[in-house]
This record gives sequence, C-alpha cells and structure tokens, in this order.
Amino acid sequence: MNFWSIYQHGFARIAACTGHATVADPPANAEAVLRQGRRCAGDGVAVAVFPELCLTGYSIEDLLLQDPVLDEVEEALETVVAGSAELMTVLVVGAPLRYRHRLYNCAVIVHRGRILGVVPKSYPPNYREFYERRQIAGGDEERGGTIRLGGRDVPFGVDLLFAAEDVPGLVLHAEICEDMWVPVPPSAPAALAGATVLVNLSGSPITVGRAEDRKLLCRSASSRCIAAYVYAAAGLGESSTDLSWDGQTMIYENGALLAETERFPLDEQYAVADVDLDLLRQERMRMGTFDDNRRTHGGATGGFRQVGFRLDPPAADLGLRRRVERFPFVPADAERLAQDCYEAYNIQVSALQQRLGAIGNPKVVIGVSGGLDSTHALIVAARAMDRAGRPRSDILAFTLPGFATSDHTKSNAHRLMAALGVTAAELDISPTARLMLQEMDHPFSAGEPVYDITFENVQAGLRTDYLFRLANQRGGIVLGTGDLSELALGWCTYGVGDQMSHYNVNGGVPKTLIQHLIRWVISSGQFGDDAGKTLAAILDTEISPELVPGEELQSTESRIGPYALHDFTLFHVLRYGFRPSKIAFLAWHAWHDPETGAWPPNFPESERTAYDLPEIRRWLEEFCRRFFAFAQFKRSAMPNGPKVSAGGSLSPRGDWRAPSDGNARAWLRDLARWDDSGNATG
Repeated sequence: MNFWSIYQHGFARIAACTGHATVADPPANAEAVLRQGRRCAGDGVAVAVFPELCLTGYSIEDLLLQDPVLDEVEEALETVVAGSAELMTVLVVGAPLRYRHRLYNCAVIVHRGRILGVVPKSYPPNYREFYERRQIAGGDEERGGTIRLGGRDVPFGVDLLFAAEDVPGLVLHAEICEDMWVPVPPSAPAALAGATVLVNLSGSPITVGRAEDRKLLCRSASSRCIAAYVYAAAGLGESSTDLSWDGQTMIYENGALLAETERFPLDEQYAVADVDLDLLRQERMRMGTFDDNRRTHGGATGGFRQVGFRLDPPAADLGLRRRVERFPFVPADAERLAQDCYEAYNIQVSALQQRLGAIGNPKVVIGVSGGLDSTHALIVAARAMDRAGRPRSDILAFTLPGFATSDHTKSNAHRLMAALGVTAAELDISPTARLMLQEMDHPFSAGEPVYDITFENVQAGLRTDYLFRLANQRGGIVLGTGDLSELALGWCTYGVGDQMSHYNVNGGVPKTLIQHLIRWVISSGQFGDDAGKTLAAILDTEISPELVPGEELQSTESRIGPYALHDFTLFHVLRYGFRPSKIAFLAWHAWHDPETGAWPPNFPESERTAYDLPEIRRWLEEFCRRFFAFAQFKRSAMPNGPKVSAGGSLSPRGDWRAPSDGNARAWLRDLARWDDSGNATG
C-alpha cells in the first residue's frame, strides 16, 4: 500500500474529454479517441468520457442512415477496442449503432480490449433545432438485451451499471445529452441502484445561456443523486450549417464543481478531477432518505444488470486533482466567504433573539476576556438586542481578571464594551481564587510557583460561578462563549467552568471561522469605527487562556496543537467519518506548501504556514485521543445553542451522539498503519 496513492484513499480520477470531430469520418475520430485515451491513461485516469456520437460527429443528420458510415463506425469501434487493450482507462465513447430494425444513439463502454456494454439514448429530442427522431430510436424501453459487435454479444440496454471490482464504490452509469433534461432522467434510478459516477455524452449545440443551464442540471443531478456527474459536449469540427458548438466539459461531485475546461477550445482538452468515492458512500449512508427513495422506486431500480471489470489502478503517487480547502469551514472564495459570514452571524443573532423572547426577555450576562470567542459572543448579543428593540445596556458584560490577565486583553475588553454601549463592570477574581487555593492547601498559597490544572481551573470555575450568581442577582441568563473547536477537543472546564452556560451562541462555530466572522462584522460596518478598531486589535491577539502567570504568554496552540489542523480534522470526521489516514493525506495536500492553493481573503501573511506529514500525524493523533477518548462527557452535557455550519455540530440533541465512555483505539490503529513518511507499517 502506498500512502501517497489517490486510489489507496478512495478516490478515482475521472476525465471529461472534448476535441476536434471529423464529420462522417469514423477512422479519424477513432484515432482521436485513442489519442486522448492514451493521454488519460498516462495520467492515471480511471474513466474518460467522450462526446455524443463522437465516432461520426453529432451534426451529420441523414448521413447517420448511410451504410458506408455505419459500417465504418463498427470498424472504428474495433480500432478503439484493440487500442484500449493496454490502457487502464475505461473509455466511454459515443456511436450510432444498428440494432434490430432501428438506429440507436449509444454510449459504448470499452475497457482493456473489450466492450463492457452499450447504453442507448433514452430520449432523442425532436423540438426546436433537434430532429433526432428522424434517424434515431428512443432507447428508454431497452432492457435486458444484447447487441453483437466485433463478433461478440455484449449487454445492451439502459439497465446497465459498470462496477470496478478492485476500486470500491466506482460504479458507472451512462446517459446521453437530452436524457439529462427530462423530469426523471435515467441517471436517477441508476444512482438509487448503486451508480456513483454518472456520465453524460453530449452533443448539445450552444446558444446564449445554455451553458449555465447545463451547469445547473449537472450540479442538481450530482446533488440529488449524491454522485459525481461527468459531462462532455461536442466542440470544433461539428457542422456549422445552422448551429455552433462550445465543447463544454465539467465534473461535479455532490453539488460541488470539481473541474471544467474553457469553452470554444481550439484543440483537444479534458477536465480531470479526483472524485471522492468515500465521500459519496458516506453521504448516502448518512442520508437514510436516499435509500428510502430506492425502496419506494424498487420497480425502477431493482432490474439493473451489473457488469464487472478490474481497473488495476496504479499504486504510484499521482498527486491529487481536486481542490482541498485548508480551512474546510472557511471558503477561500471571497464572495462565498462573505455569504457564509452573513448567514453564520445572523443564525447566531436570530437564535439568541428567539431564546430571549421565549423566556421573558431577561438580561444577558457575559464574561468578556478580550479574546476572540467572548468578543464574538458579545457582538452577537449586541445585534440581538438591536433586532429586538432593546437597549444594549441590557447586556451586563464583566471582565474577570485573574492571576495572568494581561493589560492588553483587559483594555481591549473595556474599549469594546464602551464602544458597544453595554453595561460594563470589572470583577477581579484573584482574591477569591487565593482564598480557595489556600483552603484547598494548594502549594501556590504557600508561595510555590505550582501552576497545575487545579490552579487553572480554580480561576476558570470562579469566573463561571460569578457569572451564574450575577445572573441570579440581576435577572439575566449567562451567555456562553466557548466554540465548536474547544468542544471537540474538550478544551473547556467542565460544569462550573466555561463549558457551561444558559445558552451558547458559539457552540456551532469553529475557531477558524470566528476570526473571519469578526472581520466581516468590521468590513460590513455593523457597529461603527470605534468598535471596528477595537475588534481589529483583538484579531491580532494570540489565543491564550491567560491562566498561568509569567513573562511568556501561555499559548493554547502550543499545548494542544494548531486549530487550523484540528478544525481540518474535525470537519472530515464530523461530516464524512473519514479514516485518520485519509485525513492525513488530505491535510498534507492542503497544508504542505503555503504557496499552493488559495487562502481565505485577508488572511494574515504572517500566519500562512505549512505543516509536514510528521506534524500533521502528531496533531491528528492528539485530536483522535481527545475527541474520541476524552471529551465526549463534556459535550453530552453542553447547553443549548444553534447549529451554524453544514460541517456539523456537536450537540447530543443534534448532529453528534456518542458514548461518554468511548475510546479512540480504532482511529489510532488506522493511523498507526503509516509511519511519518507515509510508508505502510503493517
């Protein structure tokens, strides 16, 4: 096993090809298919999809009914079949074929010197510029048949799935052009029957706006079917008598565009992407309604024939042909990030407004440290008060300095409270903490510099204890500030500590997103210039619990690891249930080179770091130990709060239910199979 191989980690490389058709010249078109097929095979491609009727050209009209052309189509197919003998790649080729008394527009699936099967177009169009039914028969009722090609009977029909026996989850289904445009496309029951890669061989002449329509349909099909959808349209060489052609190709996966090529190309090209078969399997498994729908439509899904083949994919390092976000909770696209921040912020605001209104509009009691989490919770509370028509003075904000609170964070907290116009106060917990440590006979009370977990949690617990009692005294509820990442790692003090509150608006927000939410609040002018300047200063502050005194700042990330890597792991564990080894593979591709790939807008240059595989593996192991073996008891008792990200939440009433006395052994065993260089150890 090679850690660096995409096929080891549940990916399959797929290509959508377009080129220069030669009208009514099957031998020339067969050579073009093989030329691109060889290129794809050299690139490690598992499946290459070509345009509709690519062996003749789509636009030859009545020439389709000429025997010299059809004879050469069958000869050209033999050429393609013979030329594929040494190729790993499955070639999906368009050809007109005679069957019984009619001509069918077909997808021919070719692999390693044989035809695996032939799929006819279900719905030849006959409207506007299309006249296909003049020559072509509809194949929608063709099931269970065979067609004789090259001296062999091969499966023929719309009921065919093509499954790789040695690449789990790679199951192909082919449909042709117009089949995608009908209300119930053939690919829908095929997906329910098990197809994961849906391919569309298309002619599709271009008119203004049609390219966007195609993208909409491909995206929708891939999302509804939880599948990859691969689209290849005809380009140069097609007849321009009345139409034009743009050679559009694209690959979607579960609603996400993985790859596309420039339209109106001057030469051969293909879109190529590594489709995540594990992701598709996991999404289908989690979304039980997908299989419920299969049972409902059992009559349409139960009769598919499955044709098996062995791909024998390369075990070498082929790279990774897909974009992997460094921050899966934070899109690198500026427009998308702005939209996500708008939605996340308003999800939090509206949820808090609803909760306050439902329980009699109490005041909000919040501890403000000058750090990111409490800052964000405070500005959420301020906007919730604005929306409810209540004064911000109903927010009772307290700084609660302890033994290691810095002047910098405390002054930022005071400036922010003043800028927002909330009711502000300071309550020094140090005297009470000294008394508690003294009564516990802790060494610190005797002057010894012992800064253990008890020393830290006395302070963390007192802060929360004070907030709850202040809420009792002043008619309020305690607003929690801890975020999703801290809950994942258990980096919070249980019970009487920052793990607990009456309501927590940040419990669904990962640490890596919070800084961008605050940047969005600044850039969108939610609270004016004074507040914006203070928020910007808070963004530049090191993440620290500020519990241990000393000259050196107590850095959270130096103790538990970088939140960038932990949030990366959290997303892929929570949303997809991926193996640690696969997460490490993805993390390396996302993080090994700061010059590769896009960073989120306005992400500080000084923080654009890189991580090598040993460091990724180290912190991945730390995550697994904390998440699976330690922190669940804290999450099982977490307060109410809104789910924010589609990546998931950790509420035991929502996305995540797990035993508090679980263990991490299965995840650690998977990780232990690979050493720090990526070599298998057993």
